[in-house]
Amino acid sequence: MDLYEHQARELLHHNGVPVPRAEVVDTAEAARAAAERLGGRVVIKAQVKTGGRGKAGGVKLADDPAAAELTARRILGMDIKGHTVHRVMVAEPIEVEREMYLGFALDRAAGRFLAIASAEGGMEIEEVAARRPEAVARIAVDPAEGVTEAKAAEIAVAGGLPRETAGTIRRLWTVLTAHDALLVEVNPLVVTRGGAIVALDGKVTLDDNARFRQPSWDDGGGAGGAGGADGGAGNAGGAVAAGGAGGADDRARDSLEARAAAAGLGYVKLDGQVGVIGNGAGLVMSTLDVVAGCGARPADFLDIGGGASAQVMADGLSLVLDDPDVRSVLVNVFGGITACDAVADGIVRALDTVPLTKPLVVRLDGNNAARGRAIIGTLAHPLVHQADTMDGAAARAAELAASAA
Repeated sequence: MDLYEHQARELLHHNGVPVPRAEVVDTAEAARAAAERLGGRVVIKAQVKTGGRGKAGGVKLADDPAAAELTARRILGMDIKGHTVHRVMVAEPIEVEREMYLGFALDRAAGRFLAIASAEGGMEIEEVAARRPEAVARIAVDPAEGVTEAKAAEIAVAGGLPRETAGTIRRLWTVLTAHDALLVEVNPLVVTRGGAIVALDGKVTLDDNARFRQPSWDDGGGAGGAGGADGGAGNAGGAVAAGGAGGADDRARDSLEARAAAAGLGYVKLDGQVGVIGNGAGLVMSTLDVVAGCGARPADFLDIGGGASAQVMADGLSLVLDDPDVRSVLVNVFGGITACDAVADGIVRALDTVPLTKPLVVRLDGNNAARGRAIIGTLAHPLVHQADTMDGAAARAAELAASAA
């Protein structure tokens, strides 16, 4: 589960990593009020789960509260790489002397973590690594040993960071381990003109498999609630929880993933407009590729499983139809353990309770495919379409999504 910047910021703050004072708001008027509380001159930052916000115009400096309101109005509603901006962070500006990069990531192949550090921050670390690989240090961290004072000093020296960052390095490690994260990244980590070490931006990816031992992800409390002591950051308290961040985009994405988890569905929210449902991870992955090859972007990855029941099919279709980003839905099923007529029955049952307001393309093949197609045919619904091949189904779904734009 990727966190928004303000959610990651709360985790950093809660674990002792210095961050700028900030508030998260969802209206231009609230941005003006926040700027007044923060001293007038502020930075307005779009809150979306993607990079490149600055290049897209989603990060702007505002010289006074009136400018903050105007800037927030321009950024709210903006589309950044398929993400609509529903919230902005209003943060105090920091006088920067030096920018650096620091992060921890899971190295699955080696069964350990990597500390990644660079004296060159403030830009995509991938660009730095490609252009000057020697500028990015990668230091293996044994999970059993962790980041000791000596290890933190080693990471700082290897990355060309000031020795004073060693404490921040250890605190970032605490964020990673205490909150079951797969990635913790600060870019840039800065030295201010006053000599302080401050995290200006943060990215955190949590391990969904650890949800059972992280109750704060679901109850709206936990780490995010530590805000407030820094003059307003508490507005984002509880943001680490799936539904606790507030805001239309947060709720739309996280509530869908929470519903899928509760129903036992393999679901990942993506950034496109074609909802994709299939039975089997390999088939779903192939379907995503074919949809993309037709010039459309998938809105999700939803695997109902090889032995899915009609009820699971109904749950999955209801979930995808409730996604406001979806413009068309593609159901691609190869009947095996679950026969195609059972899948078709699930679709019919779902449409008994969920109004179909978006085009639905169904491709059934395999066990009892003819019977399943006949069941779908009896619907005689103007928004339900059938296709004989995966390519044909994907092309039709892409066409319908484009026409609904």
